[in-house]
Order: sequence, then structure tokens, then C-alpha cells
Amino acid sequence: MNIRLQRPHAEPFFLPADVGERFCLYHPPHPDVPLRGSVLYVHPFAEELNKSRRMAALQARAYARAGYGVLQLDLYGCGDSSGDFSDARWHLWLADLALGWRWLTQHCPAPAYLWGLRLGALLALQFAAQARPAPAGLVMWQAVVSGRAHLHQFMRLNSAARMLGTSQPAPSLPAKMSEVAGYMLAAELADAIQQAEASSAPPCAVQWLELSAPEQDAALQPASALLLERWERAGAEVDAYPLPGLPFWSTPEIAEVPGLIQATLAAMPVQAA
Repeated sequence: MNIRLQRPHAEPFFLPADVGERFCLYHPPHPDVPLRGSVLYVHPFAEELNKSRRMAALQARAYARAGYGVLQLDLYGCGDSSGDFSDARWHLWLADLALGWRWLTQHCPAPAYLWGLRLGALLALQFAAQARPAPAGLVMWQAVVSGRAHLHQFMRLNSAARMLGTSQPAPSLPAKMSEVAGYMLAAELADAIQQAEASSAPPCAVQWLELSAPEQDAALQPASALLLERWERAGAEVDAYPLPGLPFWSTPEIAEVPGLIQATLAAMPVQAA
């Protein structure tokens, strides 16, 4: 007879904020393993959020089974949280992370980590410098190192879709607004993203995980390798893990990369809280 192991149930709730509420999903640490820590997930930008939900859920469950409490929080104007994306601002997102960080460290008193994907990794890096209590570590999945380049990439994709006739012509937009991959983006948020750079060394240990095309040898992108070298010269503790895998945040169909989940767990500290 097959016995199916029951996993702890993820707990959805809305966290009150200064403006509206933030949708949260908390994965409690498995009760039958030693408590190892807590993790706050920082999701990526625009449509990459939706494309990566499957992988984020799989990793959160894997963390929980390994003894971590994981909080997934939809930032203002994103997912099921309050607000429209057009009203989102970088400083509001930082405030959301502070809100989630306080909740997580109060409900799961253990070494607390930040885990960010794509632009979320860049946002987590900036938040790490102001987080209280200070993070025990920073897990960065396919981190964006330049907000300007990242935003330009979205704009190029949007322009290409219009040239190929696969998207609707842009309607007349309000002043100080632009369309990026189908999302209405305020000029204030666009400016903040373009100014965001992964230049300063993080205040905590970093686990940097980066995917290469499956048919290629796993290696860091040149920009990533140069950045991590600068961080290490500045005294940062950095471990990099290049591995093959599909870019699940942008594939046409929802994709899974089991190797990334395994590598992420293996990269975490082994000591219990």
C-alpha cells in the first residue's frame, strides 16, 4: 500500500498595510524536522511574476519540508494585493518587504533569509541593507544586476511584439505613464528601477544561483561574474552556483527546473536554528 506523506498546509491571509492589504501565503516549517530558519520571498517584475509562480511554490514547499517557514507576499499593485500596478512605487515595495519581514520574524523566530527572483533579487538586495533584524543570508535567483537594462529588455520585447502584430496598438496613455509588456508603469517607478543597480556589496552572505541554457555548459554570465568578484573584494561572502535549466520566468509554457530547487536547498546553511 502506498502511503502519502501529508505536508503542512500553506496558510493564505491578507496583511494590513498603510495603503490597503497585501496578500500573503505562509508555508510553516514541517513539524517533524528541526527548525532551520525563515525565508521571505521577493517576486519578480510584471509578467515574470505569473510565469514563475509554479517554481516559487515548489521551492517554498521544499523549504518548508526542510525546516524553514516561508512567506510569499504579493507587493503593492501585484497579484492579489491591493492597488493597481500603475500606482506601484519602489518605495512602497520596500515598505511591503519591511511589513512582511516584521511578520515573518515575529511568527517564525529563527535565522531569517531573503530570497529574490530576477528584479525581486535586486529589490531584496536593496532591502537587505535596511532590514531589521539583519538578514542571515540572501538567496538570489537569476538576479538582475542593472534595473536600467532589465527595463529596456521589457521595452524591446514590447516593441518586437507590436512589430510582429502580436499585441494591440498602445492606447493613448496618461501623462507620466508608459506601457511595459502590457503593464501600465508610472514614470516614478520606471525611474526608480532604472536607478537600481547591484553595485554595493550585500551586508550578509549571498547564495547566487544562475541558470544557463540546457544545451550549454553551466557558467555565470560575464556581468554576474564581474559583480561577484567586486563583492568578494569588498569583503562579501558569496557562493555562486551556475547550473543548466530553462528560463522558467519567460518560457511560453509553465516550466519547472528541479535542479534549481535541489541546488538552493543544498546551498543553505546546515545548522539548525
